Amino acid sequence: MAKTHVTTTINGDETEFLCETEQTLLDVLRDELHMTGTKEGCGTGDCGACSVTMDGRLICSCLVLGVETHGHKIETIEGMADGDALHPLQRNFIDMAALQCGICTPGVLVAAKNLLEKNPDPSETEVRFWLAGNLCRCTGYDKIIRAVMETAAEMRGA
Repeated sequence: MAKTHVTTTINGDETEFLCETEQTLLDVLRDELHMTGTKEGCGTGDCGACSVTMDGRLICSCLVLGVETHGHKIETIEGMADGDALHPLQRNFIDMAALQCGICTPGVLVAAKNLLEKNPDPSETEVRFWLAGNLCRCTGYDKIIRAVMETAAEMRGA
């Protein structure tokens, strides 16, 4: 099968790749670009484990075709830290034990970062609503919500 040439920006870097027209963005990230931070949980857009942003909009990478990303800006979990310096969300997830097995964590972190970029002072209800598309079978959500709220306050300087 013929592959399609795609040029996009991933985590601030112009990126080119070849992919089959039916390959999902998730498959391209993991299999073609070897960016394995984004996880596959369900493959149907129901769990949020594969969450990334495209042009600032939170998406499930299992529901977007790789060819559809041509000319767009993609942000993944790999672009969240600044070198060795963790993003405050990543640091607080570790410090507050808001992660366990790690399957959902990248998608939750990407979704939480997207929320805080849009709303730096969310209520607990807003955090819960925003992260409702990210399922976790290990933590029970309380620590995740607290870590996001703590990070929001920290980033605002509260």
